[in-house]
Amino acid sequence: MRRRGKAWYSVDMRASAWLCLASMIGCSSPARRFGADDERAVRAVLATQQAAWNRGDLDGFLDGYARVPDLVFTSGGNVRRGWRETHDKFLARYGQAKETMGSLSFEILGLQAIGADGAVVLGRWSLDGPNAGAGIFSVILERRREGWRVIHDHTSSDPTPTPTPTPP
Repeated sequence: MRRRGKAWYSVDMRASAWLCLASMIGCSSPARRFGADDERAVRAVLATQQAAWNRGDLDGFLDGYARVPDLVFTSGGNVRRGWRETHDKFLARYGQAKETMGSLSFEILGLQAIGADGAVVLGRWSLDGPNAGAGIFSVILERRREGWRVIHDHTSSDPTPTPTPTPP
């Protein structure tokens, strides 16, 4: 009798384990994918940055960047690491007022997903005002708890046109 009880117990445990495993596999959520909502969210980060810049809100602009020490911002042949260094360099160059920051516009040339939680944006920037310029940028954004944030920014300026010599 005991033997029979143990055999049934053993079969019941194996059947329960298989049922549990099958239900976990069948009910697990599908793998997250980068979708249209993610693309809109990534574009919204850049639109929010542009709007903040144009109202003279440097901190609002920098909210688009991850506040992490391994943030990388490259421009003008310089590499800046970390949110604090990036903030300080922007502050020193542009200040925190609409008059000193000028008017910024972005044109997104391409957006490419990197798995479910990353994206690369290629674009053009143009700045009017005291620090006028234009150029190309590529930013890498990562899905974070606080939302999509830039973790790597490589910005370059268009070459300064050389004056055409006038014939003698």
